[in-house]
Amino acid sequence: MTPKRRRRLILVLGILVGVSIAGALALSAFRRNVTFFFDPTQVAAGQVPAGERFRLGGMVTQGSLRRAPGSLEARFVVTDFSHDVPVSYTGVLPDLFREGAGVVAHGRLRGDGTFVADEVLAKHDEKYMPPEVARSLKRRHGDSRAEPVGPATAEGTTGAPQGAPAQATAAPSAAGS
Repeated sequence: MTPKRRRRLILVLGILVGVSIAGALALSAFRRNVTFFFDPTQVAAGQVPAGERFRLGGMVTQGSLRRAPGSLEARFVVTDFSHDVPVSYTGVLPDLFREGAGVVAHGRLRGDGTFVADEVLAKHDEKYMPPEVARSLKRRHGDSRAEPVGPATAEGTTGAPQGAPAQATAAPSAAGS
């Protein structure tokens, strides 16, 4: 092998080793920063890796919110209407947090089955539900709890019955006067 060829081979091998190390470091960082989503049924079934951080999503059970007097500690129960998971959170709850509403909490599961949250996110309007929660509830019950119930589902957004063409209304033009 000539010295020129040997230098090229060493250079190519050095580049391959460098790219491999960079890829391994990127994969390691990605694995540490990934937060998986689980619903209460998956938590109850033991599908959550022990000691891992994850997101817990569902609905806050009516009547389950308890606050410790004189502290920021709050306890509530998250449900997917099949199983319940008790949640403990110390901090200020979002303004839109309430019982019967959708919630996603980030944290860890304690050995006693209580989810210790370090962040709680609440839905932001009456029709919104976190996508993971909506999919989970749809999977469990066959329909989405996020869809409105009542007369609004029988009509389209224009107020016309479904299947009827929407009527366009033209606003008077100021340029034509």
